Amino acid sequence: MIATGLDRLLRNTDALRGRRYGLLSHAAARSASLQPVHLALLQSGAPQPAVLFGPEHGFYGEEQDMVPSVDAVDPWTGTPTVSLYGDSESSLKPDPEAMSGLDLLVIDLQDVGARYYTYAATAVWSAAIAIAEGIEVWVLDRPNPLGGLAIEGNLRGAGFESFVGAFRMPVRHALTLGEMVRLEASRGQWPGACRIWEVEGWSRETIWPQVGQPWIAPSPNIPTLETAFLYPGMCLVEGTELSEGRGTTRPFQLIGAPGIDAVDLVDAMWARDLPGVEFIPTVFRPQFHKHAGELCAGVEIRVIDYDELCPYRCGVELLFAVQEVSPESFEWRRQAYEFVNDRPAIDLLSGDTKLRSLLESRSDPAEWIGSWRADEDAFRNESAEI
Repeated sequence: MIATGLDRLLRNTDALRGRRYGLLSHAAARSASLQPVHLALLQSGAPQPAVLFGPEHGFYGEEQDMVPSVDAVDPWTGTPTVSLYGDSESSLKPDPEAMSGLDLLVIDLQDVGARYYTYAATAVWSAAIAIAEGIEVWVLDRPNPLGGLAIEGNLRGAGFESFVGAFRMPVRHALTLGEMVRLEASRGQWPGACRIWEVEGWSRETIWPQVGQPWIAPSPNIPTLETAFLYPGMCLVEGTELSEGRGTTRPFQLIGAPGIDAVDLVDAMWARDLPGVEFIPTVFRPQFHKHAGELCAGVEIRVIDYDELCPYRCGVELLFAVQEVSPESFEWRRQAYEFVNDRPAIDLLSGDTKLRSLLESRSDPAEWIGSWRADEDAFRNESAEI
């Protein structure tokens, strides 16, 4: 049976006695009985947190992407909630003043195993600031829902650091949040160490269907496990003017835009012989976000084998397929991405300029995809040391 770091702490809440602590968490952080983390702690006899910190999307997971969360009061406990996600690039790192008076920061965030997912950046940056302020840090770890073995993609290059690329790692990294914190500590992010409350009973080959818990959306557009597995590839669509399905009930599964020939796109995807997925021609109308209210045509992507799936390659191949069958529909994102204006969103996501250059020159991506192996092996060797 798997016990998360939270479940382990709930068996030992005396460790929190006499502590003035802040809790950085969100709605997907649940106990084995599916209680929200802050309520589970109180019901187990732990003292009430002094403050609840929320990452991107808010403490309750209520906000869409790039929507600032606001400070408020928790309706169940009266505890103040403080947003660690604001309206500018500088606001993405916590203000040390927000931690004033604390002697402990407890972090419990469900990650989804992709480099772009911003909770790891918030966790690591918050830990670094807390430790610099003399505040102890605990990380209550959780399983990587994609498992702890499969690593896929190129390393993020120097100069492409951002909220969606805070760390030098492949897109699918196979680490838990606690392991990412430990890795960044080993890279010199801060002096000293955090306490990682490790997951009991989880082995690296275990993916979410074997965890024994229902999937709870860690953010508004990762509503299902299938979405989580596709996200490491389909998030690349955010770097374009194609709809990634936000504003529908199947984000990151529906990809398209007005004017695309859905049948041609699906045929182009099947021709790429991608493992673990199937492709269905589709028409959809986003209710918000890109192409809101417009009729879009494109592809619905379904996972048929979680173990065989290579999501990052699937996302890369999709961009080339759209460019092939509907070049007039393929454009790079025009708006700022996570408040960054000086570098294209696709470069921040892919970690360098290579993917954009290949698409702009309409070159074959096979050689670049093959080059990932060296980066994957290098990261596997580095992360094995933590």
